Amino acid sequence: MAEEPSGQLLIVDDDPELLQFLLEELSQDSIVCQGANCGAEALLLLRQQHFDLVVLDWNLPDFNGLEICRRLRSSGDTTPVLMLTAHHDLEDRVQALDLGADDYITKPFELPELHARVRAQLRRSRYSNPDASAETLTLGDLQLDLMSRKVQQGERELALSQREFDLLAFLVKHNGEVQTRQHILDSVCGAPFVGDPNTLDVYMGYLRRKLEGPDRPRLLHTVRGVGFMARLPQS
Repeated sequence: MAEEPSGQLLIVDDDPELLQFLLEELSQDSIVCQGANCGAEALLLLRQQHFDLVVLDWNLPDFNGLEICRRLRSSGDTTPVLMLTAHHDLEDRVQALDLGADDYITKPFELPELHARVRAQLRRSRYSNPDASAETLTLGDLQLDLMSRKVQQGERELALSQREFDLLAFLVKHNGEVQTRQHILDSVCGAPFVGDPNTLDVYMGYLRRKLEGPDRPRLLHTVRGVGFMARLPQS
């Protein structure tokens, strides 16, 4: 009996040899893989069918991976994106994350790391519903609908990326409990976490900018030397 596929993967790269290699290589993990060689084709496929992950090259002939991320997120599409990039600068990596990429891997990359990052993104599907016994998580006036993956804070709806939602859901689910950095990364990104641990700080910064402000309470707290926690302000 054939092994059950563990996910639907779209690979986008304009290098035909690399695209074919990635299709064959990642299919070994019982993943159903489909390819696209330009941004327009990728966006068309994403509108027509469901994918659990997009492996996306930064440089494409029509428009780059950053523009694809921007268009996906502006349309409300939360499909996880793993960016392939030759850009090693921190500013470039932060820009990719800021525009909606969920993870990145720099070229040239080692195959075991690529496989691990793809598996980690696909394992995150278990956090699409972090608590099967509850459909909504709440913290003060903050509400997370785990089925629709929508976040409401008072009268306003927050636009979060899939990684931001998963991170916030994990912290709110364990509100009042300090979570170590490693435990957060393993739980939200898939254990064992493979990647730059500073990614967590980037996403915590994104969440704080979206959740907190002069007229809104501080919900996300740093516990120096340990990790983070979510809790309501103490009176």
